[in-house]
Parts: sequence; C-alpha cells; structure tokens
Amino acid sequence: MNKFLEDARDTSEGHEFSRFYLNRTLCGVLEDMRKCDSTKNYAMLAGLIEEAQILGSRMEDGLGDRKDLLKLNVEMSKAKKAYRALEKEYKALMEKVKTLKN
Repeated sequence: MNKFLEDARDTSEGHEFSRFYLNRTLCGVLEDMRKCDSTKNYAMLAGLIEEAQILGSRMEDGLGDRKDLLKLNVEMSKAKKAYRALEKEYKALMEKVKTLKN
C-alpha cells in the first residue's frame, strides 16, 4: 500500500478505520459506522454521516441519469424509425421523378 493511503488509516484501539480510499462504497462507510459504535468512539461519526450522504446522493443522481438515458434511447429509436420512413418516401419520390423525366 502506498504511503498516502497508509496515512489515511487510523488503527487506534486495534481497529482499522478507512477514512477514505478510491471507489469507496456506502457499505464500507456503514461498516465504519458500526466499528465506531462497537468501540464507542464516535469521533469520526459526523464525517462518516457526511460521506454516507454524499455517496447516497451520487447513487440517486446515477439512477436519475440512467432513467434519462433510457428515455433518450426510446426517443432515439422513434426518431430512427421516422428517418427510415422518410428515407423510403424520398427514394420512392426520386424514382417517380425519374419516370416522369423519361
């Protein structure tokens, strides 16, 4: 483990609390909250609550983005169908123009 991440860990009282690391999950934050409760050391709890709130907000934003992408995908499919129909109509009209010119 690199020095920067080692400094971010608190190993007081035999417990290792992960203050932060890349790709931290909400479950990891909740586990650290449980460790705080089991040791009755609530010094980090306010920070963990904030971190849980941030991760929850990110999850909600991600769900909203996913919903928007699904809606856009449906709209794109409809637009492609309309485009194909117009393309067929255009080809038919061009054939009609060719026959009228002859």
